[in-house]
Amino acid sequence: MQTVRTMIAGRRVDAAVALRAIVVAGFGLLACGCQTDQTAAAPDVPYDYRMRHPITLTEAERTLQIFIGSNRSALTGQQRADVLAFAQTWKREATGGVLIDVPTGTANARASAGAMHEVQSILAATGVPPDTMMVRSYPASATALAPLRVTYPRITAQAGPCGIWPQDIGPSFNRDYFENTPSWNFGCATQRNLAAMVENPSDLVQPHTETPVYTMRRTEVMQKYRKGENTATQRPFPPDSGKITDFGQ
Repeated sequence: MQTVRTMIAGRRVDAAVALRAIVVAGFGLLACGCQTDQTAAAPDVPYDYRMRHPITLTEAERTLQIFIGSNRSALTGQQRADVLAFAQTWKREATGGVLIDVPTGTANARASAGAMHEVQSILAATGVPPDTMMVRSYPASATALAPLRVTYPRITAQAGPCGIWPQDIGPSFNRDYFENTPSWNFGCATQRNLAAMVENPSDLVQPHTETPVYTMRRTEVMQKYRKGENTATQRPFPPDSGKITDFGQ
């Protein structure tokens, strides 16, 4: 009987030891899983603001709005200058033809139709081919002073939109707060301002070709260098020849 009790007690001890081992192993696996998730998790957003808010090149419209009075079918002097400048920018940056929208159903509809012909003549005289101009009408409110719109497509750069805060940047249980990672909106305004200020959006992708060297100036400098002469540009007049007073000396 004593032997049976001893065997039962031994089995109970072995079962308790095995149960403890299983519990310890389970907690170890849970700890390893938590540690792996903390170290191997990828960031939610890119760290580089240029990747979060990239500058993209798209095709957008450039529009000139001309307001024509109901009793005047000709352009003013300032409006002619605006159309002329518009045509010059078309030659430099346009990617398509010119679209002229004439209002209908308004008090100035007839006057706008007459001014449209003057706009076409200015564009053609500046170098815009007549076959690239298209005229269409659009309805507008009878009580509104609808403008005569002149539009052409062009390449433009843009970034954003900015002002988006998907997460709280203050103290929180968010992982990004403890890791001191940049917020989503950080750097967006810089990218958007750069896209708005660049004159030629293609410069953001590739540089301009180099202009040819000034051969005449280079030849003159090389000849002076061979003779041991000063290669600096000489001023035609002394530096102080334009002074009108010696005050302060």
